[in-house]
Amino acid sequence: MDRTSEQSADPLALVREHTVYACVMGSRAFGLATEASDTDRRGVYLAPTPLFWRFDKPPTHVEGPRPEEFSWELERFCELALKANPNVLECLHSPLVERLTPVGEELLDLRGAFLSRHAHVSFTRYAEGQRRKLEADVRLHGAPRWKHAMHLLRLLISCRDLLRTGRLTVDAGPHRERLLAVRRGELTWDEVESWMARLAEGTEQGLAATPLPPEPDRARVEDFLHRARRASAH
Repeated sequence: MDRTSEQSADPLALVREHTVYACVMGSRAFGLATEASDTDRRGVYLAPTPLFWRFDKPPTHVEGPRPEEFSWELERFCELALKANPNVLECLHSPLVERLTPVGEELLDLRGAFLSRHAHVSFTRYAEGQRRKLEADVRLHGAPRWKHAMHLLRLLISCRDLLRTGRLTVDAGPHRERLLAVRRGELTWDEVESWMARLAEGTEQGLAATPLPPEPDRARVEDFLHRARRASAH
């Protein structure tokens, strides 16, 4: 292997040199940032095709090089998006894009291809897991971690609206003040639970008439990945 390929095999070099799409996520992307909010960065890198011709494959994800930064290799990212992973799907809809190459532009153009009714299951399961953690906090400490409760409510709103409209929106602006009130602990846990129950009901109603297709457009995504790999090989 030549020197360039050896350097590119370094995980952090993959992020620095081969990122095709990078964005800011978390509270800043959701319209819920405060002065204390961190800057959470997410990205997608395209590992050079020759690196896959070795026994040791390039990593599927990398943490860093900056604090609160996490990136996926393009194929892994697409796999997760086709499964409607909430964190991955929302990355494609961040309003705060920091890096975008032609390959990244093609990836964003595929946003609709990843969306399907699988989102109902994936978002709901993720939300159930987060809620169990909050309920454990209530049992142990008498109150949940309010910041986590706020983000769970935002996710439930996003899921409900996705099923209703067929469009994924991460901006929680219309609900900002009430969500921030949750973060500050100004609502009781009973009030938060009631809000969650209403959102869950709205999600089920949305599913009944959702414009989302039963399955994502896997063939279209696979064609994109094939072309990206082939171009990288040359």
